[in-house]
Amino acid sequence: MSTAAAADTDLQATMRSIIGRIATGPELSKDISEEEARLGTAAIFENKVDPVRAAIFFIALRMKRETAEENRGVLDAIRDYTVSVTADVDEVVDLADPYDGYNRTLPASPFLPALLAACGVPAVSHGLDTVGPKFGITHRHVLAAAGVPVDLSTQEAAKRLSDPKLGWTYVDQAQFCPRLHDLVTLRQKMIKRPVLTTVEVLAKPISGKKKTHFVTGYVHKPYPPVYAMLARHVGFDSALIIRGTEGGVIPSLRQEGKYFFYHDKGEEQPVEVNPASIGIQQELRSVPLPDNLPAAEQSSDDIALTVNVQAAAKAAADAGMAALKGQKGGTYDSLVYAGAMILQHVGKFPDLQSAADHVRAVLDSGAAAARVK
Repeated sequence: MSTAAAADTDLQATMRSIIGRIATGPELSKDISEEEARLGTAAIFENKVDPVRAAIFFIALRMKRETAEENRGVLDAIRDYTVSVTADVDEVVDLADPYDGYNRTLPASPFLPALLAACGVPAVSHGLDTVGPKFGITHRHVLAAAGVPVDLSTQEAAKRLSDPKLGWTYVDQAQFCPRLHDLVTLRQKMIKRPVLTTVEVLAKPISGKKKTHFVTGYVHKPYPPVYAMLARHVGFDSALIIRGTEGGVIPSLRQEGKYFFYHDKGEEQPVEVNPASIGIQQELRSVPLPDNLPAAEQSSDDIALTVNVQAAAKAAADAGMAALKGQKGGTYDSLVYAGAMILQHVGKFPDLQSAADHVRAVLDSGAAAARVK
């Protein structure tokens, strides 16, 4: 037997062992090591595992609930296959909104990187076109509708981010981790949210020369410590983990909210926030989808977006560009709120109010809109 054939035989035996341990029900399932999780994920990326076994691997991990070691192992495999670039700037904000997008609200967050850049903070967002479980409106959809290039290589995106006249970028998973992106179809067939959904947002495709700040959102209470642990594991210098609408980075505009943060890879700490404290008075939690959007094509997926995604993305792009030009409303307030939180977090301002005042001044000047090219 050749060396390659022997290695493949050993890999298949290892995968049988892994699946045999993690897929034996709620009482008997056993955890696997960090290295086994990494090995299993890498084997799937390399197409060395039958798709049925690949799906069982991810679903079984999910059903028994992933351990910290398993989360780290899967993330390490993703990082092994990620094209990572250091931009020619000292600091970068890595903005990680849900890759499966939004299906109940009009997202403002795709325009946060341009706003942050206009405030002197280089920023990158990342994602993909569509993936479950929500199959919603993504950053890619909205930015493409606004005329922003969404198919840049990681190197091209880092160059765009490093350009002082732009200072921000979007990079797609198809570019920075194509092996992971190749699993989109499999993930759609699995229906349920796999571990990939949790950890893929920490791939860290573009870093700063001195510091990289991780910013993401959550809905369910168990996630902040998981994200904080993984962010430290990957090497993010700081993290800002915001309880936002639909799991995004923008909190409710009408009620008290909460976020967790750490600096210098320390322990995360909770903070309560109130939009009224910086002059935001909204009756709705977030910007609703317009009533006049055309319906989506008929779908068998009862949790998919009910309106046409391209039309919704165009509406979000129009609302975002209007807010970047100073037009008041829910999208404007969303950018003020999240933008101020991020600027305070990275140390640009001592408090939320002064950060919000600066964001409003930048929005009213149109400086952020001029960076959307």
